[in-house]
Amino acid sequence: MDSSLTGRIAEVQRRIDAACERSGRKPEDVNVIAVTKYVSLATAVQAFDEGLRHLGENRFQDALPKWEAISGETAEGGDGQAIWHFIGSLQTNKVKDVIGKFTYIHSLDRLSLAQAIEKRAAQLGVQVPCMIQVNVSGEDSKHGLEPEQLPELLEAIKSFQYVQPVGLMTMAPYEAEAEQTRPVFRALRELRDKMNATVALNAPLTELSMGMSNDFEVAIEEGATWVRLGTILVGKEG
Repeated sequence: MDSSLTGRIAEVQRRIDAACERSGRKPEDVNVIAVTKYVSLATAVQAFDEGLRHLGENRFQDALPKWEAISGETAEGGDGQAIWHFIGSLQTNKVKDVIGKFTYIHSLDRLSLAQAIEKRAAQLGVQVPCMIQVNVSGEDSKHGLEPEQLPELLEAIKSFQYVQPVGLMTMAPYEAEAEQTRPVFRALRELRDKMNATVALNAPLTELSMGMSNDFEVAIEEGATWVRLGTILVGKEG
């Protein structure tokens, strides 16, 4: 097997295609986020040069040198530009740094954070697509809302002009057998569908950010539209 970055990208795409075929989905409906938090600036640049346009980080101070090198002054995206995703727990006091540089926020998990994002986005005049993080597995070590708290947050942010809830995010427990994660991913999909059916949303929730290197194929089979891939795709250094 080709262990180069080019080879890993091709192998990941092959596995995505196979998961989509098994589940009757279209590969183009699954987006890959290259999680660069464990690799150097040089490797992140190489990932971009290899055509990986969606890049994910979970700490602003670690991401900033990569963002400056790859994105310049824009986070708008496009065929030739990086589209940055903030995938880690976001502290309210870091919102001023993150909004305007990261196009997507995958970890909206409380009203105070939504209010801070709305305020900063209004200052910049930018719309911020957000995934609401839900702790489906119930693990104490995981961030996110309890599922029963989700309707209240969705109702609370309906009047916001700049925060755009577009879907849900979760992290499954690490399992030696990826199949064991299926109930978590299925539960997130069912929760999204329930919210669309029972909460009077401004726009339907369409996205599911779920699945990482160990379990992304199962997540795709259960409806993931964004998979967050680090080690299996760009590697891990240090």
